[in-house]
Amino acid sequence: MDALDGPDGETLYVDRSDGDIGTKGAFYVVYRDADRERRWGYFCSNCETFNNAMDSMGRIRCNDCSNLRKAEEWDAAHE
Repeated sequence: MDALDGPDGETLYVDRSDGDIGTKGAFYVVYRDADRERRWGYFCSNCETFNNAMDSMGRIRCNDCSNLRKAEEWDAAHE
């Protein structure tokens, strides 16, 4: 696990063994602690930022490079 400085200066832990494929690169799970007990969010491997967001359908979009992970659950009614 990589320890990186987060946006507020706190140390965050990027688990590069736990990720999801995006359109430009993987999104890795980020934790507040090295023991993986306090999940924090996601890290975009394409532009190496924590600046991303998840919507109610589970899509993750990087706010810097527009890397996108598709929705976890998809329903044709949402088109």
